[in-house]
Amino acid sequence: MLARVRTAAVVGVDALPVYVEVDVSFGLPMFAMVGLPDASVRESRDRVRSAIRNSGFEFPPHRITVNLAPADVRKAGAAFDLPIALGILAAAGAVEQRHVADLVLVGELSLDGSIHPMRGVLPIAIAARREGLNGVLLPSANASEAAIVAGLRVMPVGCLVDAVGALNDPSQVCPLPMCVTAPPAVRSLDLADVRGQLLARRALEIAAAGGHNLLLVGPPGSGKTMLARRLSGVLPPLSFDEALEVTAVHSVAGLLHAGSGLLTERPFRAPHHTISDAALVGGGSIPRPGEVSLAHHGVLFLDEMLEFSRHVLEVLRQPLEEGTVNVSRAARSAVFPARFILVGAMNPCPCGFYGDATRTCRCTPLQLLKYRERLSGPLRDRLDMTVEVPALPPESLHEAGGGEPSAAVRERVMSARARQLERGGGDFRINAELTPGLMARHCPLDADGRRVLAAALRRLTLSARGYDRVRKVARTIADLAGADVITADHVAEALQFRELGRAG
Repeated sequence: MLARVRTAAVVGVDALPVYVEVDVSFGLPMFAMVGLPDASVRESRDRVRSAIRNSGFEFPPHRITVNLAPADVRKAGAAFDLPIALGILAAAGAVEQRHVADLVLVGELSLDGSIHPMRGVLPIAIAARREGLNGVLLPSANASEAAIVAGLRVMPVGCLVDAVGALNDPSQVCPLPMCVTAPPAVRSLDLADVRGQLLARRALEIAAAGGHNLLLVGPPGSGKTMLARRLSGVLPPLSFDEALEVTAVHSVAGLLHAGSGLLTERPFRAPHHTISDAALVGGGSIPRPGEVSLAHHGVLFLDEMLEFSRHVLEVLRQPLEEGTVNVSRAARSAVFPARFILVGAMNPCPCGFYGDATRTCRCTPLQLLKYRERLSGPLRDRLDMTVEVPALPPESLHEAGGGEPSAAVRERVMSARARQLERGGGDFRINAELTPGLMARHCPLDADGRRVLAAALRRLTLSARGYDRVRKVARTIADLAGADVITADHVAEALQFRELGRAG
């Protein structure tokens, strides 16, 4: 007897359709599995056998051959347990095959037949909808995640017995309706708590409006971390498409809690400086998303940036330039999204007090040079703005924050982003995504602005990348001011952040 069921394999943040073909024939009892399964899939033979028997079904005492097609895609993970078990039961006559033809089956089995939650359900549900299938049968804990996808029949089951009953009599399972829910929002930290630091607050607003990368330089305790953690609070809410991408990445990483639906809060990731390059950009024998992908459409904060290993920082070049990460391994390769705002924080010197009016720096010139060389020129060139965050005078520490709240800043940021989205017409969403060709059309400068930028090119010897990034920042400053043409004032403000970066 031959049976064929559908499932899917997650590669990167996408899912590929996989067919599980089961042949039960007469011969010496054995269980063979082909189709490029890895060790975790081959181990499913024992789990499937025990789950079928402990659920009250008879395991066929015959020759069983399971083929996972296509055979040129490596299959990994325990999500193939449930489709293999249901394929065997369908081949043995315990499951009606006509009810599984247009369903995707996924789930990891326990020895007693219960079904565990799994990672990567949202990409599988999206792939099922893209293939025009009717629905997906999956663990109950992942039902809310799959219900995000419109037009898909979601059939949650808790054990193998429930799965067999659902396939033999679909009317006994109540499909879960589309449910775009989100976990309770955590109150964002407010900019009103920040004392002083007007220039840094302005830089945060510009970075949020245009999606620009930012470096904060200042002595310990000046408020760099406090400022960076409030950037998420001034970013606009995620659109549905952005939220879907963010949720898919977190689903593949296994970071979605049971029962959670669409993520609506922009991610904020702050890895420790001891992180490895693979953990930062993604990797492993089975490629998984790293911190840069988990920060997609959000903020990646590197506190004490120069304490990160230099080779770890250098792997940021590709995602900062392209917005994606290509992870290639011997078994497979994957592409992960990684469009984020990078915020770095660093001290001006090893002791932290260089340029501080109240405390003396004890670092030698050689120590200063070696410390600053930890951030390479090519990586510094990719940072759009550098802001000095000086130490606050003691008397200001007793005052309340009293600054502009995040809600007011967010309104201006949303207005500026709306202008960019309208101007982009689908070519780009924010100014950070502008290419040289798009800048020629969307970044017009008046005569004074061109003169100021030309003079800066001669004095500052900007690279071609630096020149483009100054124009992008100036375009964002003009958007915040509601101007269609970039003026000399907009260019001058953008250059002041670039000049600080060179001086640092």
